[in-house]
Amino acid sequence: MDMRAYGKDFDKFVERAKNDYNAKFIHARISSIEVIPDTESLIIGYATDDGKIKKEEFELVVLSVGLISTGKIRETAGKLNIELNEYGFSKSTSFTPVSTSRKGIFVAGTFSGPKDIPETVMEASGSVSGASSLLVELPIKEIKEELPQEINIEGQPPRTGVFICRCGINIAATVDVGEAVKYASTLGGVVHAQEFMFACSQDSQKSINEKIKEKNLNRVVVAACTPRTHEPLFQKTLQDSGLNPYLFEFANIREQCSWVHQNEKDSATRKACDLIRMAVYKVRLSHPLSKATLTINKKALVIGGGIAGMIASLDLASQGFEVHLVEKEADLGGNFRHIHYTLNDEETQDFLTSLIQKVKSNKIINLYEKSEIKEITGCVGNFRTLLDTGNGKEKEIEHGVVIVATGAQEYEPTEYFYGQDDRVITQRQLEEWLAVNDKKLEVSVKSQTSQSDSQLPNINFRALNTVVMIQCVGSRDEERPYCSRVCCTQAIKNALKLVELYPKLNVYILYRDMRSYGIKELYYKKAREDGVIFIRYEEDAKPEVQNDNGRLNIKIKDLILDRDLIIGTDLLVLSSGIIANKGNKNLSQMLKVPLNADGFFLEAHVKLRPVDFATDGIFVCGLAHYPKDISEAITQAKAAAARAMTILTKEYLLAESKVSEIRKERCSGCGLCVEICPYKALEIDEKAKVAVVNEGLCKGCGACVSSCRSNAIDLKGFMDEQILAALEVV
Repeated sequence: MDMRAYGKDFDKFVERAKNDYNAKFIHARISSIEVIPDTESLIIGYATDDGKIKKEEFELVVLSVGLISTGKIRETAGKLNIELNEYGFSKSTSFTPVSTSRKGIFVAGTFSGPKDIPETVMEASGSVSGASSLLVELPIKEIKEELPQEINIEGQPPRTGVFICRCGINIAATVDVGEAVKYASTLGGVVHAQEFMFACSQDSQKSINEKIKEKNLNRVVVAACTPRTHEPLFQKTLQDSGLNPYLFEFANIREQCSWVHQNEKDSATRKACDLIRMAVYKVRLSHPLSKATLTINKKALVIGGGIAGMIASLDLASQGFEVHLVEKEADLGGNFRHIHYTLNDEETQDFLTSLIQKVKSNKIINLYEKSEIKEITGCVGNFRTLLDTGNGKEKEIEHGVVIVATGAQEYEPTEYFYGQDDRVITQRQLEEWLAVNDKKLEVSVKSQTSQSDSQLPNINFRALNTVVMIQCVGSRDEERPYCSRVCCTQAIKNALKLVELYPKLNVYILYRDMRSYGIKELYYKKAREDGVIFIRYEEDAKPEVQNDNGRLNIKIKDLILDRDLIIGTDLLVLSSGIIANKGNKNLSQMLKVPLNADGFFLEAHVKLRPVDFATDGIFVCGLAHYPKDISEAITQAKAAAARAMTILTKEYLLAESKVSEIRKERCSGCGLCVEICPYKALEIDEKAKVAVVNEGLCKGCGACVSSCRSNAIDLKGFMDEQILAALEVV
């Protein structure tokens, strides 16, 4: 079996497992698992690539099981009257991946097939965008929650409430919670101390709310688990009680105490008391914090006019948001112009033509072709972009959000005689040939202009006897150590088309790992059944191409036979990888967003925020993010549009509260903080010669505070006196 590490940075996890944790990866097929009665160890029998049967003893066997459709899916589909595909998942097309067979019903997650977390999260947002596009008579609006008027605590002495969580047995099994409650009640300024079985439960939140009012509390400390997940919950409880949410401090007595000191209960209890004491003394010096209000320009900038950029633009426009769509080429379509059919044989060019027509005819999509981004300034809600529209002309536009859909490009091979021999081509060139030779697609292909069409040598397919495809050309090597995700699918797609049009043709695919993930695996199976021959090669024994007196011969070591094979071929097709655009670096610097090591744009969180950047108001979709197929690019584009709408629908934005603050009387204007800020939230006021914080960009990381030699920067919520007060009582 092959390693299916097809996702973004998945190959890096494989290498990390090999190099850092000494994990061994064995290509094998498991034949049996037996139990040794005496030791209860497990014996695994498996067949290796060379056909040998081996047996190894292990103490633990972990099964990586697949996902199948369930009766619940069929039951739900029946109730909603939506169609399922032959595999028992929701039926959709490559062009409508989050739609079902019934208009108005959308799908997300594994209901439509096996998938990973990032794809599931993208589909969830994409479904929202799809649903909102139908609600044209009911535009999306922000629903505001009414909160009680905030209590003014100015001049009041600290009245602190301490609430300690047992977290079931997670904390209570190690820490003596009752003893901690007694101790907390003795601390200065503490007027109430209480324990909960689960402080995060709805009943506990209600109780905290009541105690704040009953005891007239103006500071709150919660000793529980991690603030990373639960701090917002307790801050919301303070708001509901009329207190400023920043009159709150969290003591983490689970991760920092009970979990790491399970065998030292007395010491763990003393440490928990120390953490609670530090939190109490810190919160005594806390003051109410407010959030700066940012206005919102309800227009969007979409950079890139490929399929992802066009889909995102249309989804935004469907909700009445004006869009500026910028495309550097003369025509829309991007890489999609070179795709003529999908794996399940859907024609693409009519869809592309329709999409372009919709974009160009939409009155609130402003299209700028042959234009490039020259400069971007501002922050979420208020960006300003300078466009180079060609012929020395410039145009400035204002917008509230940015969607990056700049695409990527095909790697141009330098190996295997590509560019030297007309019989060596790429999968993209083969697809365009096949599209021309397939009568069903001939009309639509002739209507499209493609640069690579004119570069295709004239080869008579009917005269061909053998076609060889080599995978991972320009991918998964030292220079580009990532998987290009779509190459295996493209090879299978083109191989199936070849044997369909020319049944007598011999087709070989030479591969390292066939990464036909999800339902694509069934097309891999079909290709084998249709006579396509798959031969695996090792990374250190790549195929060699020889030109023997005008004959192309491919030399590859057959791992089963343990000998070299020579395959004579009439046509060699290279599955070239996808590489990041060279312009990504310049654009990333203008937008103040990061790239990964491979040059693709780096999202805020690979699983939880797959289309967001850490910089608010900027989103990413399509190949600019990472190689992906048509349906995945469309899903991510719709997700990016939905995420952008969460900003554009608001009347205003609230900046972070815990942001940096400049003491102007101390600032020398040296600019060190400007250089070190990862969010580019600081700049030097050239007139006043002092640093200025853009609260719309600041994330409160504190890098500038620690770097300032003049001690001229404070971080709200983490003032020097607060930190020192906590340290002095340790």
